[in-house]
Order: sequence, then C-alpha cells, then structure tokens
Amino acid sequence: MGGFVAYLKRKDVDLTAKAYFIDALGAMALGLFASLLIGTIFQTLGEKTGIDVFVTVAAYAKQATGAAIGIAIAYSLRCTGLVLFSSVAVGIAGNTLGGPLGAYVAVLVAIELGKAVYKETKIDILVTPTVVIVSGVLTAVVLGPSIDRIMTALGAFIQHATVMQPFIMGIIVSVVIGMVLTLPISSAAICLAIGLGGLAGGAATAGCCAQMVGFAVMSFRENRWGGLIAQGLGTSMLQMPNIVRRPQIWIPPILASAITGPLSTCVFHLENVPIGSGMGTCGLVGPIGIYTAMPDGGSNMWWGMLMVCFVLPALLTWLFSLVLRRMKWIREGDMKLSY
Repeated sequence: MGGFVAYLKRKDVDLTAKAYFIDALGAMALGLFASLLIGTIFQTLGEKTGIDVFVTVAAYAKQATGAAIGIAIAYSLRCTGLVLFSSVAVGIAGNTLGGPLGAYVAVLVAIELGKAVYKETKIDILVTPTVVIVSGVLTAVVLGPSIDRIMTALGAFIQHATVMQPFIMGIIVSVVIGMVLTLPISSAAICLAIGLGGLAGGAATAGCCAQMVGFAVMSFRENRWGGLIAQGLGTSMLQMPNIVRRPQIWIPPILASAITGPLSTCVFHLENVPIGSGMGTCGLVGPIGIYTAMPDGGSNMWWGMLMVCFVLPALLTWLFSLVLRRMKWIREGDMKLSY
C-alpha cells in the first residue's frame, strides 16, 4: 500500500475531494466561461445589433466548449505535455455525448490514467495520447448518455417544480444556489450541468446576486471600494475564510436571497438561461442571461432585474447586517478581506 501511495505521489495523482470537486469543478466553469458563456454573450450582441461578426465569433466560441472544458480541468490538476494536450479530444467527446458533466467525468478518468503512464515508456509519444484519448472517449461513450439524461431530468424536475410552486421553490433554489456560489465550488458549472433555466434560473440568479451584492455592500465599511467591486462584480467566495471564522456573517445575504428568490418567481417572473443562472453579478453575466432569456420582457423585466439583482440585495443585506451588528453577532472587522 505504501508503494502505491508513493507511486501516486510521484505521478502527481491527487485522489482527494478538493482536487475533484473544488479544483476540477471550478476549472470546468472557467472552461465554460471561456467558450460557451462568452459565445452566448456575443450571440446576444449579434442578434440585437445585427452585426454578423459577433454571431461568427459566438459560433466558434461555442464549438470550443468541450475542448475548453478538457484542457481547463487538465491544467487545474497540474497535467503537462501529452496528457494536457490529449485532454482536448476527450473534452470534445465527453461534452458531445454527456454535456458538461459528461466531459468532466471523462476528462478526470482520462487524465489520471494518462498521468500513470506519462513518460514511463520509450514510446511515450504514442502511449500517453492513446491511453488518455481511448480511456476518455470510452468513458464518454459508456457513461455520457446516462449522465446527460440524469442531469436533464433533474433540471427539468426543478424547473417544473418551480413553475408549480413558485413561492416555495423560489426560496429553496435562491438560497441553495446562492450559498453554493459563495462556497468554493462552482454554482455556474452546477447550473449548466443540470440545465437550470427558466423561472428556476431566475431564482438562482436572485440568490447569487444576494450573496455577491449583499456581501459587497454590508462589508463596505471594512473593504471600501476595492471590496465592493471585487465582491459585487467578482465573487462572494472571497468571504469564505471569514465565514469559516464567523459563520454569523452569512446570515444577512441568506435571508436576502430567501426574499428575492420568490419575488423573482412570483412577482417579476424573471427567467434565465442555464449558463447565466449561477453567475449572479459576476461580470454582469446574470443580468445579461436574463436579457438573453427574456428579450421581449419589457419594463417588468428591467424593473425586476434592477430590484432583484441590485437594489434589494444591497438594501436587505445592509438592514439585516445592521441588526446583527447591534446584537454583536457581527463585529467590526469580521468581513475584512485579506486578498
């Protein structure tokens, strides 16, 4: 057993939850951002402006989705050389047969097997790509379609439940996805993997915005303008070390998301596309996704986007944080960022 552990260490194979569910999943999201997400944004620009070059850029960016996922995951797990480059083909196969999560699973299997044989033979230039691509494609063929069906069914169930029970599901989806966004895992990758769109996507966006805008505003006294921008347009994940030390600081944005979620589903009827559902105000992708999903939403959409994504998260979390500060549950400096 000791020899096997030493071998894994020598080959840099890290069999931990952090490597697979934080590092790799986060990298998968970055791959999606660099292909499908930016492609969706350019497609929307092209359709609304009539500029054909945007549509052309969008088409090529979207076609690169599987490849981007593959190389992003491989890079995050410290793959180099032939293992890294061969992951491109695996990502394409996995995404084609099983969607983003299918690509994620296929690439993980392929690169870990590839690491095991990398530079172990004199014909490495043949062995490593063969092991990576064959194992990855076979994994995609065997597991991909089932993964895709399961994720599609799960997303459809959540969306259907949200339509049937918009108030209750608005709260649940908003709170859960918002918390996932702040945790060191990728809410965007999860939303896209299960195809979380429609009303449920709107509720997810509300929860994410409550976390990002909420933390940005209620920690303004500690972090000033730099913190406002870093959290409001970047990520509320920056607060995770502070949450571990002082969990009470998480209460205001969670309460805010429990309010904005049902407002999104029941009052403003906001919808989103899956790629934007788990993004919140990060780069304003969440609001852009709402506009993409509701191009003819009219003034109700614009008012809803303004209130649910910006005004209410800021106001509600600030008010809740004032109460908790007076109760001494939140103390001066509890939300100071150390970036």
